[in-house]
Amino acid sequence: MNTKENVLVAGANGTTGRLIIDILKQSEAYNPVAMVRKQEQKQHFDNQKVQTVMADLEGNLSQAVQGADKVIFAAGSGGKNVIGVDQEGAKKMVDASKEAGVKKFVMLGSIGTDDPSQGGDLTDYLKAKQNADDYLRSSGLDYVIVRPGALTNEDATGKIKTGGIAELDKSGNISRADVAQTLVEVLPNEIKLHETFEIMAGDTPIKQAVQ
Repeated sequence: MNTKENVLVAGANGTTGRLIIDILKQSEAYNPVAMVRKQEQKQHFDNQKVQTVMADLEGNLSQAVQGADKVIFAAGSGGKNVIGVDQEGAKKMVDASKEAGVKKFVMLGSIGTDDPSQGGDLTDYLKAKQNADDYLRSSGLDYVIVRPGALTNEDATGKIKTGGIAELDKSGNISRADVAQTLVEVLPNEIKLHETFEIMAGDTPIKQAVQ
């Protein structure tokens, strides 16, 4: 009997988070666990028969990660609380995951994080994301950091372009659906281990692009 791995999704109620949950729901390898803050968000996932945990990134997370094999961190404050959520919330989740023996931590990052000073209005956000990424890298956890370009709500294409910041057009974009698919495709233990990479809309099938 092949048991599915439990994947805790932080930020499950966000636009990208809900897409991730939908993909995991259809997977034969994973069982999604939606981390939510509010009762009405829990109701949304209960209606879909998706397991939920109630937790707040600014609170205690030790309970949330219990039983999680892997974590996808797709949470964000939408610019409202970049230190509390995007930076410190991510760090708390890293610490709790390490404590709980999580096997792999997949971080949804952001393009431009390598040099936040070039971010204009987004400088504070990018700095917070950079700090969170650095913290994850030095945590000792097995991780992958995926940094997409500007997010759109277009339909999934199933195809992306990957690379380092130098090879990609920083102003490029990518659909949230393709980002969600990429985050799920890097969950297997051996895929992109300890790597940080950028993604944009492209022509390479996602599964192939992340190998």
